Amino acid sequence: MMKTQMARWLVTCVTVLAQTNGLEAAERAKTPRNVLFLVCDDLNCDIGCYGHRQVKTPNIDRLAREGVLFSNAFCQFPLCGPSRASFLTGMYPDQTLVRRNAIYVREHTPNVVTLPQAFRKAGYFATRIGKLYHYNVPKHIGTSGHDDPFSWNQTFNPRGRDVEEESKIFSIRKGQFGGTLSWLAADGTDEEQTDGIGASLAIDQLKSHARSRRPFFLAVGLFRPHTPYVAPKKYFDMYPLESIKVPRVPKGYLQTLPKGARATLLRKKDQVNLPEELGRQAIQAYYASISFADAQIGRILRALKETGLDENTVVLFTSDHGYHMGEHGWYQKTTLFENADHVPLIVSGPGVTARGRRHEGLVEMVDFYRTLTELCGVQAPATVTGKSLVPALVDPRKTIRQSALTQYAAGYSLRTSRFRYTEWGEGGAGGAELYDRDVDPAEMENLAGQASLKQVQAELSIVLRDRISASRKKPKGLVQIHFDNRRRVR
Repeated sequence: MMKTQMARWLVTCVTVLAQTNGLEAAERAKTPRNVLFLVCDDLNCDIGCYGHRQVKTPNIDRLAREGVLFSNAFCQFPLCGPSRASFLTGMYPDQTLVRRNAIYVREHTPNVVTLPQAFRKAGYFATRIGKLYHYNVPKHIGTSGHDDPFSWNQTFNPRGRDVEEESKIFSIRKGQFGGTLSWLAADGTDEEQTDGIGASLAIDQLKSHARSRRPFFLAVGLFRPHTPYVAPKKYFDMYPLESIKVPRVPKGYLQTLPKGARATLLRKKDQVNLPEELGRQAIQAYYASISFADAQIGRILRALKETGLDENTVVLFTSDHGYHMGEHGWYQKTTLFENADHVPLIVSGPGVTARGRRHEGLVEMVDFYRTLTELCGVQAPATVTGKSLVPALVDPRKTIRQSALTQYAAGYSLRTSRFRYTEWGEGGAGGAELYDRDVDPAEMENLAGQASLKQVQAELSIVLRDRISASRKKPKGLVQIHFDNRRRVR
């Protein structure tokens, strides 16, 4: 009798437990997915999980093991303001009409629905911490910069010791920092730096959301490794100067390029072909800033896990564009080479079933919008031009794009699985570049005009011009305001 009662009791317990678990699973399925959007500033792919043998990024590497790493993601414009306006609206720069810095996203497209705004419309609480839209760095740190207030429910503008101690920063142009190579091995702790304060704010927000259970879109924009490269001294110590290698450029190299390409590499002549010792210091400082940023990302991701929010939060990690550190003789961004337009991209969390895998195909930053809205069941507006990466998050073998498009100044560049093809001026009137990346991954030998590749170049030119034409098409329902001699022209 006793055994029978015990058996019945066990069956009842198991049944109740199963029903409870089933109800919890059903509730989780009904709960909207959150978004944690992490963006570094001026970060290239000098990261451990992208194969760099020297730079230490354990936290970003761990995120890659938990999600899908996109090996070939490309920005649409290798400059902060235009790139950010592009991926935050899901449109190309010739659609946003933002092709330089210091432009508010609604100056040209007043009725645009931005990515965080779409989530707000869906009932999410959208928060910005740090730099998401364009800022002049370090001048605008601690302010809203060129932010879009319609995108957010609340914003935080951290300002740290790195700003207060600007007088200590070394610059190759004395007193200039933002667009100039400059650095400081700082005293003090991570938490005293602007990005350390930003990470602490993000942790506080995650704890608050864990309590409220309200769906959120939390965007954290780190300022590093943008110049000035400021990080605590311990990060500089990770990269002894004698271990740093400065890229070499063959004599006469610039003469192999069209005038437009040469101009991008000579924009700031004091930041071209730096002396060996100065180049090592700049690279050391850039690497130190990357590792410092990685540490702040680690703090945020640990809080995400500790709060239990990781189970229902999509994490997207990226940068606004790539960056040269001596390649092609140039330091900084703003070129149409791989160094400047190749960006890191990792997506993890619910809906990402191919965890720890790599997607080797081509994707674009303009694809972020449709990816996140699809993962979270949020309606994307008709203005969004990009594609969804969700198929690749389930099966990394899926092809999303056959090519990636980037523009800068008067040039447009097409990246395929094998070639990079660039034309300067309307219809290529300013010359062309062609690189076979299978044999020249550094893109140092311009093959444009070679008879043996005449057919290849012609085919790539057709594809490039088709892509340019499509990227200029006005999205349905979008109001565009052009400025002609300071007059507004719709």
